Amino acid sequence: MHPRLIAPGALAAASVLLAIPASAASVGPGAPGVGDPYYPAYGNGGYDVSHYDLRLKYQPATDELEGTATILARTTQDLSRFDLDFLLDVDEVRVNGVKAAFASSGEHELEITPKTPLAKGTAVTVVVRYHGVPSSKQAYGFTSWHRTPDGGVGANEPEAAWWWFPSNDHPSDKATYDVSVQVPDGTQAISNGTLQSAVSRLGWTRWSWRSDKPQATYLATLAVGRFDLTTGTTESGIPVVNAYSKDLGANAGAARASVERTGEIADWLSEYFGPYPFNSLGGYVPNTNTGYALETQTRPFYSPRQFANGSNTSVVVHELAHQWYGDLVSVAGWKDIWINEGFARYAQWLWSEHEGEGTAKELADYVYASHPADDPFWKVAPGDPGPENQFHLAVYDRGALALQALRDEIGDDAFFAVLKGWPQRYAHGNASVEDFRRYAEEVSGAELGALFDTWLFQPSKPTVAAARAASLTVPSAASAASAASAAPVEPRSWRKIAATNGVHDTH
Repeated sequence: MHPRLIAPGALAAASVLLAIPASAASVGPGAPGVGDPYYPAYGNGGYDVSHYDLRLKYQPATDELEGTATILARTTQDLSRFDLDFLLDVDEVRVNGVKAAFASSGEHELEITPKTPLAKGTAVTVVVRYHGVPSSKQAYGFTSWHRTPDGGVGANEPEAAWWWFPSNDHPSDKATYDVSVQVPDGTQAISNGTLQSAVSRLGWTRWSWRSDKPQATYLATLAVGRFDLTTGTTESGIPVVNAYSKDLGANAGAARASVERTGEIADWLSEYFGPYPFNSLGGYVPNTNTGYALETQTRPFYSPRQFANGSNTSVVVHELAHQWYGDLVSVAGWKDIWINEGFARYAQWLWSEHEGEGTAKELADYVYASHPADDPFWKVAPGDPGPENQFHLAVYDRGALALQALRDEIGDDAFFAVLKGWPQRYAHGNASVEDFRRYAEEVSGAELGALFDTWLFQPSKPTVAAARAASLTVPSAASAASAASAAPVEPRSWRKIAATNGVHDTH
């Protein structure tokens, strides 16, 4: 949507210092975008990040954030200059300990020019000191920072990092994180991973969190406010930390009745997708007025509106399913969003069956019958929906229908072997729709090109056998009610602020 140069490529890891001047003929700037067809300006070229260390201070009363980001990376080309994606005001940048020149450009680019050019393969430490009021910043006419009565929240898709830390903001560059946030005593700072410490000194408490597995930038989250925290462990021994705003009002009970089942639901999902892939778990419900939920890694974000009609375990299932499909295995590019949303929706259908509220097949039949052939729903291709339809209902529901069609085609044994094996095949990496098709063919032994094309790429309603079609016109009451509960509460355009079951996606 916002043209940029195409980046040369990336992926590696590192941390130490070694700047080797390259010849003037070979050295050049890194591209200010990865070149993703949906968002060409997102991410950056010329380097790969392995770790973010974020040391922050936040004042809830004024929404003022100041911080130091230390970024460990390795160059993937000779670099005279490189970019980070960021919106706040920068005070100083150092590259390998030496002050570097910097300037803002475009909607969200921080251009950094090190004193000495960097050779390909160089381990680089970048330190960025910054400050600002996140809620005052916009890019492309929107913000991903949610101001709350007692603080603020960074959570959105496909972008959220720009408002609170500088980054290489594309899912293809995953990294580990340490997030340490100083807030006034009596206020909590919630982030991803395990809570390492919460230490009070001189009227401020520093909350330190660690996410020790590779994590996409949009899956990093920060929430500051007055929260009640609950702790526990899953049956499989994973520590659980949940957080609820103290001012959720009438939604408080339903929120707790849903999110407190996180451990149970994660254990149940592991029966389908394999062992839970991270060393911590939980969820948080801040007092925001947005309506979506988001699969922030290890600790999903839930809007209070998700629980406006009572308990909503379906949205918890959706966001936890993403821990495998979206977080453990992330999209290769944003056009591959079906790998995230179709699978999370199908997990909701499996949960409905588990709870006795309609089988996955009944729900698929109901959704199929609910959209006549001339419904624009069928014009959206989940396998490549376009940025304007990235979070369209069809990506969720038609995406889940494609999985039911796959299950019908290859049988339960092969289907569930695919669901469980896929996250292990690409664990902590990235993969595409085409990768999934090839994997399903490998496991099942079937040729699936026509099936995938019909259900994921054709702008028309797939046909089904006449005998089955007759059964699709009269869904059971249970399946109709369950499918209705999985519909989005607010329309979403090209950003993930809408979703399903009221679930964001729910994202």
